[in-house]
Amino acid sequence: MDSALRTPAHPGQRAVLITTLAVPLTGWTIHALALHRRLAAARKDPLTGLLRRDAYTARARRILARHGDDTAVVLVDADHFKQINDRLGHAAGDTVLAAFGVRITAWAGPRAAAGRLGGDEFAAVLPLPRDRREVRLAQLVRMLHTPVTLDDGRTVDVAASVGAAAPDTAGTRDLTRLQRAADAALYDGKHSGRAHLATAAHATVPSVNGRRAGRPGTATWGRAA
Repeated sequence: MDSALRTPAHPGQRAVLITTLAVPLTGWTIHALALHRRLAAARKDPLTGLLRRDAYTARARRILARHGDDTAVVLVDADHFKQINDRLGHAAGDTVLAAFGVRITAWAGPRAAAGRLGGDEFAAVLPLPRDRREVRLAQLVRMLHTPVTLDDGRTVDVAASVGAAAPDTAGTRDLTRLQRAADAALYDGKHSGRAHLATAAHATVPSVNGRRAGRPGTATWGRAA
């Protein structure tokens, strides 16, 4: 056997070899991290930081499958948002939407799926047992009715309508039907200052997205001050 193969490498040579091997590894690591960041960014709405619809839907279904009846599907619709845009400008409107995103994220917590469905419409799916719904939904209403401070220091009065659906009251664990029920409950109590919890009747509303679909009975929580 060639004696050169048995000759220990000089410390300097080992350092060069390690550095040489580390360069492509470091390059791939940086590339992987950059790719991960791009993918994460693609999953989130850049204005609010909430999940985009597809990412939200996938995560929401996993939460429903894991927690079953102890899950709440919550829809939020900003009230009088067009008036904010018309009166104060789109920059102010963006600030309000971003504030709503922060508040919904904080309220729902890290175990939730919180998403922006489009425009001024938001959703959150989270583990929420029956005995905590009233307090938690009332808390969300209060948060969404807290004035927003703009970049120039002015404050804007804001409000939002909230509808919620849970499998044990809506009679289904299907995300699409629960969202329809929550949306129907939301519009059933639009501008009321309360969170409305859907009943089984809301899950069968035939109109598109459950909107403007009659007035089946609801439970209402959390009148805003």
